[in-house]
Amino acid sequence: MPADPSAPPASNQDDPGGRTARQLVVVALVAAAVPLLYLAGTPHHFYDLKIYMSAMRWWAEGNPLYDYVQADSLQGELYFTYPPFTALLLRPFAALHVNLTIVLFTGLTILALLVTTWWLVSSVADRHGVSRWFAAGLAVPLAFAVESTRETIGFGQINMLLVVLVLADLLFAVPRNSRWAGVGIGLATALKLYPGIFIVYLLVTRRWRAALVSCAAAAGATLLAAAIAPGDSWRFWTHELWLTDRVGRPDYTGNQSLFGLLNRFTTPERPNQALWLALAVAVAAYGLWRAARAARAGDEVAGLTLTGLVAVLVSPITWTHHAYWFVPAVVVLVDAGLRPPDPAAGASGRRRRVAPLSLAAVVTAVIVYGVVSYYDWGRTFDRTDTPGEFLLRNLYVLFALLLLVVLPIRRGSSGVPATSEAAKHEPSIRQ
Repeated sequence: MPADPSAPPASNQDDPGGRTARQLVVVALVAAAVPLLYLAGTPHHFYDLKIYMSAMRWWAEGNPLYDYVQADSLQGELYFTYPPFTALLLRPFAALHVNLTIVLFTGLTILALLVTTWWLVSSVADRHGVSRWFAAGLAVPLAFAVESTRETIGFGQINMLLVVLVLADLLFAVPRNSRWAGVGIGLATALKLYPGIFIVYLLVTRRWRAALVSCAAAAGATLLAAAIAPGDSWRFWTHELWLTDRVGRPDYTGNQSLFGLLNRFTTPERPNQALWLALAVAVAAYGLWRAARAARAGDEVAGLTLTGLVAVLVSPITWTHHAYWFVPAVVVLVDAGLRPPDPAAGASGRRRRVAPLSLAAVVTAVIVYGVVSYYDWGRTFDRTDTPGEFLLRNLYVLFALLLLVVLPIRRGSSGVPATSEAAKHEPSIRQ
């Protein structure tokens, strides 16, 4: 019997096997490129993790923790600079063989990246009728490809542990008013200080109880460390904390903060401290104002992303492995770009879709290429004198500033992972 010419054309729904095969091919091609980035980049041989383990063995032998120093060919001398609470958690690993410690830390980082990427993309996939597994299959390799992840794994850093604690709080505990809301942020703050910006975020979004719990968790962990190691704790909080040179040279290109940008203009002198403080306060005020607007609009992912970008900019030292927060920024941009067009908007509506998708592509390219992995502009510690050097040596700073201004706020879209059934009833995305 001949086909009815008036019947609608067959859709992808009629060929699920073919669609799945095509998706697998796309995911395989994206995933295949990731190992090449690791092979082509600068190998770090878990340099930071080995410093941590050496410092823990030094400490276990009865030496003052913050006296530990290791010579570095690039930055002179590097010290152990984490808070005492972090040292307490790291110290048991000193009893293990360093290779076992490397395997454990790398495995935990990989697990953390898988979990947090799933949290970020699952609700987006549901909203746009895309398989969660296909969305994650694309997002996970890209998350592994970005420089912040490569540097975290290569150096043996703990950044993804902090990301898990913060995202678990802000995507699950806080929106659901859990009694544990704030604990993750508090513990992350006790581990590495800079997540304390998320306590400020809780305050500006008027989540008073979660902010109080965060402060209590951070204080409790800090006091526990002080009870166990009182001398090292006193020394850290009264002296070592304020010495930014202990962690490396601030003019190194790998320091992608406002302070790093200013230092690259003034090397070998230091920039004017009042100027840096004024810029940091202005950026923090504006970024947290936008983050609060996002939270009020129901866009928790945009709110935490803007807060993370504020941390990148205002911290005196922001190494490239700290710059994770571009990853959720790309998720927000893609989600905003895929929203259904408004028929009444015409060409302007189409442009509003193209703009975030284009910016997402550019940001992805920047954070995959990075600022130090393939061409390290900071090795000579020269002043930044040309426009080309200014752009290449401050890419993350400039894009963080741009995203503070233009990151879309998706009204009525919490970004909180939901079940597939619940996602069907989510409100549509609006700019």
